[in-house]
Amino acid sequence: MPRPRKMRMVCCLPESDKFGPPNAAQSSENTVIMGVDEYEAIRLIDWEGLMQEECAVQMKIARTTVQSIYSEARKKMADALVNQKWLVITGGDFVLCENGTGFCGRRGCGKGKCRRLSDNR
Repeated sequence: MPRPRKMRMVCCLPESDKFGPPNAAQSSENTVIMGVDEYEAIRLIDWEGLMQEECAVQMKIARTTVQSIYSEARKKMADALVNQKWLVITGGDFVLCENGTGFCGRRGCGKGKCRRLSDNR
């Protein structure tokens, strides 16, 4: 029996959860699904400039797990960009920091800047 997946701490849900070519209808064939935890790894490492170790502490998971999540997220982003597919951010094993009720104060936490809260989903 495999070990259950550990929940990943996410500080902010994306303001927009769909991105795609302006003149293309969305279908299952031209859609890439990215998990919220993958989005958070991209946000922390590429946008906030955190190292993988700092990202791991923020998300409360192992650095090797961050590396795996980050690698998969970048592949999905590249697939969506290069092949002109829709990128949809949804799902994954995550919990919002402070149970979605406030700003946790950690470096890279997006709660202070995030306009979209979990109850909007």
